[in-house]
Amino acid sequence: MVAESELNTGLLLFLPYRALENRIFAALADAGFDDFTPAQARVMQRIGPDGTRLTELAEQAQITKQTAGFLVDQLEKSGYVTRVPDPTDKRARLVRGAAKAWAAKEVADGVVAEVEREWEDHLGRRRMKQLREALTLLREITDPWA
Repeated sequence: MVAESELNTGLLLFLPYRALENRIFAALADAGFDDFTPAQARVMQRIGPDGTRLTELAEQAQITKQTAGFLVDQLEKSGYVTRVPDPTDKRARLVRGAAKAWAAKEVADGVVAEVEREWEDHLGRRRMKQLREALTLLREITDPWA
């Protein structure tokens, strides 16, 4: 087994994220939102408030356009998203979150707030603030869509 000091930073970032994600999916299932996968959720998280083109969703989720299309098809069949004409280009379509997606997001947001309170209780207010500041700074060089 690897000593704590030998874990790479990526893994140290991933472990709390996975714990958070597991809690979110458990709460969503308890609330009746048990009909989408983490892969679908990663696409759904990238839908902007006014909708997002499929090509942009694929790029941001770092998946192929075909995979994004497949995932969006599944989300549409389950009632989480709709496709509408893009008002800036009538040939294009936007993927928009449907009421079901916004209801699921409310559940997920509640879990995120709860977990972040737990993390702050564990780390202390100052360290939690420093963690958020450091991660926000890292986003500047790791998130081209920020």
